[in-house]
Amino acid sequence: MKKLNIIYEDKDLIIVEKKANFLTIRDNKGTKNLYAEVSDYVKKQNKNNKIFVVHRLDKETSGLVLFAKSMKVKQYFQNNWANVYREYIAIVEGHMPKMKDQLINYLKETKTYQVYVSKVGQKAITNYEVEKANQKYSFLKINIETGRKNQIRVQLSHLGNTILGDKKYGAKSNPLNRLALHAHKLIFIHPKTHEKMVVESKIPTAFNNLFVI
Repeated sequence: MKKLNIIYEDKDLIIVEKKANFLTIRDNKGTKNLYAEVSDYVKKQNKNNKIFVVHRLDKETSGLVLFAKSMKVKQYFQNNWANVYREYIAIVEGHMPKMKDQLINYLKETKTYQVYVSKVGQKAITNYEVEKANQKYSFLKINIETGRKNQIRVQLSHLGNTILGDKKYGAKSNPLNRLALHAHKLIFIHPKTHEKMVVESKIPTAFNNLFVI
């Protein structure tokens, strides 16, 4: 498949890499989306094949998206999603206050779908570590313990270290002409084989190029 970048596939699940600025699932306008492309792909193998959404990425975020091939596998992942290790790469403006930290905030959403940090709301837990930095930007490895809408973007912006290209949450710079957030790695126990699975995608070259001396 030329359109799909399939990172891993077996009879129970499929993991593909989503492009930046591409929807995970359809919107009300019927816009092109990853779910439709993956569904078309599995139906070409057998017209009775189906896929099921396990999780989503923001439209602006690139990286790994896992789909189940049965309702049973979908339910397994959704019941055990807290045990799935989800690692992201982000490039943010400025220098982080600490080289490594855990961010715990409560998030709420306005009527115009803007998420913000509040004293009450849904609890969001994000762990980050600075991998490298230059005078302008910091390159972060991130893993999340919760899966709130826009979680990483909002919590980093609240710190004063907005992700590059994140105009929605106040980014002042956009050198990559995209949101500098990439879902890089998934680690989970396979629902059928019970093996530990480690699935990675490549870090976008443009991310690393910002730190070339």
